[in-house]
Amino acid sequence: MRVVENNGFGGLMGAQLHAVESRRARTLDIAPYNIPQSGPIVIAIDSTGLKVYGEGEWKVRKHGWSKRRTWRKLHLGVDTQTGFIHCHVLTENNVGDESQLSDLLDQVEAPVKEACLDGAYDTEHCWDDLIERKIIPVIPPQKNAVEWYSKKPGDLPHYPRNKAIRQIDKIGRKQWKQQVGYHRRSLSETAMYRYKVIHGPTMYSRKMDYQQTENSIKIKALNIMTAQGMPVSVPKKTA
Repeated sequence: MRVVENNGFGGLMGAQLHAVESRRARTLDIAPYNIPQSGPIVIAIDSTGLKVYGEGEWKVRKHGWSKRRTWRKLHLGVDTQTGFIHCHVLTENNVGDESQLSDLLDQVEAPVKEACLDGAYDTEHCWDDLIERKIIPVIPPQKNAVEWYSKKPGDLPHYPRNKAIRQIDKIGRKQWKQQVGYHRRSLSETAMYRYKVIHGPTMYSRKMDYQQTENSIKIKALNIMTAQGMPVSVPKKTA
């Protein structure tokens, strides 16, 4: 399969991908790209919305969006150092981000050192899951957050979320984010931007099981591109 950048023709593969994939989606098993491992990684996890192909631009302008218009939510985890996508889940648009964390982490074959997530993951389940896996949580507690009571005597002062709250109270939220490297989470947004620019922001398949296959193809294609080399940004020289 030839992979090209989006030059205004509706995203990578577009209708051609849909035509081929839709006929074989029920039996097509997409093996994930074999990501090279080079030690523990820092993973950034986030989600984005994808439109489901259907309503044309003219119809929308003439009659507006229909009540049946649907979206899908793509959850993915990115290596902040290399840009490889290590895990992904496609769900209905009403599924909470925090509910998918365990499934995402289960997919990651490389050892994970830290996980950078936004405030949507500031739940007891997410913190405990990361701690149990011996992954350092980099999650900003929600504003006006209070410390959680300890389940075991003596654990309260050492609970990572409580330590984060006390540190934020001491130096401020902005300084805390700089101190823990929270900015690395933006790499997940960069991966989603690449996904939408290259593949387009739309799922061409109509049914969820077909969309799962379509998304796996797109993620694998992105990882293959990443393996060929990532763009390098350099400041423009002034005369």
